[in-house]
Amino acid sequence: MKNADRRKQTTRQLLDAAKELLQEKSCHAITMKDITERSKLSKGAIFHYVRSKDEIFAWVLQEQLEEMNDQFMNEVNRPQKSFEGPMQTIADNLQTLGDAHNVTNKVLVYLLGKEDEPGVAEVLRHFYERAVQFSRQWISIGQRHGVIRESVDPDKTAEMFVLLSLGLRVRSSLQIGASLFTAQDLASFMSGMLKKT
Repeated sequence: MKNADRRKQTTRQLLDAAKELLQEKSCHAITMKDITERSKLSKGAIFHYVRSKDEIFAWVLQEQLEEMNDQFMNEVNRPQKSFEGPMQTIADNLQTLGDAHNVTNKVLVYLLGKEDEPGVAEVLRHFYERAVQFSRQWISIGQRHGVIRESVDPDKTAEMFVLLSLGLRVRSSLQIGASLFTAQDLASFMSGMLKKT
């Protein structure tokens, strides 16, 4: 097996193991021993690719962003160009942001608590920048296809949407009662700001 293929397979096993464990335990409770046992990989194989569980948790965040972008691009690449299909993809993904049991929300809140560690700070910065980049790209694509108003500033709007989505994620960990502003409200707000009338 080529090194690139081996890395991809190992990464997949580690991601799957981490996500399974995150369904069962908190980030703090998960150990590298847990990940080793669940992934069925040797310590040597794991530590050849990663230094800590935090790095694996960062992969969980990145994977979620990449999957959302892939879903969006699949909608955009359909023969008939519309606002509704890609926007529905975003709305569907926003629903997970208010779920306290969503593994990416658990990971984000955990990593935010460790932001003073340089490696974690870098992961969080990269995650934020990538989220803004995707959001900006989606807005620009909509403008090119004529389904998003030209007057929308892609840079400012992308950052605002990411900030609002991060707020939903953090709020999910607070375990407060019923919320007045929901993920569906955020999707409607986004749609109202963007859609050409």
